Amino acid sequence: MDRSDGNVIRIQHIDHVVLRTSRLADMRTFYCEVLGCTVERVLPDEIGLTQLRAGSALIDLVEVDSQLGRMGGSAPGETGRNLDHLCLAIEAMEPKQLVAWLERHGIRTSPFETRYGAGGFGPSMYISDPDGNTVELRIS
Repeated sequence: MDRSDGNVIRIQHIDHVVLRTSRLADMRTFYCEVLGCTVERVLPDEIGLTQLRAGSALIDLVEVDSQLGRMGGSAPGETGRNLDHLCLAIEAMEPKQLVAWLERHGIRTSPFETRYGAGGFGPSMYISDPDGNTVELRIS
């Protein structure tokens, strides 16, 4: 395919993010019960992969002591991260309503700020999942 900008690849959206974890149950609760993801599929125990549907994308949770997880080294923690952050675009809602929901689940939030993302400028905030990964929640 010949294109005027010279690029062959056009990124359309984030397909998936892989998070390594030693706290699978807590991570699954956080992403499903708090953020509204659903379990897409779970691969056999030796693989150690749980795939969660997050809108049009997937969040893969890999247990660090599984076959896949051992390939990534030690578990994430205070001094080692497996990801800078992931950004989840969420449906429009009042920021106060979102903060109240998260606080009911014991989750600390950052202040909302206007940030630039795939959809342009918009309000977003940061939270942390049970493994300390930073999750940006962006109101569409």
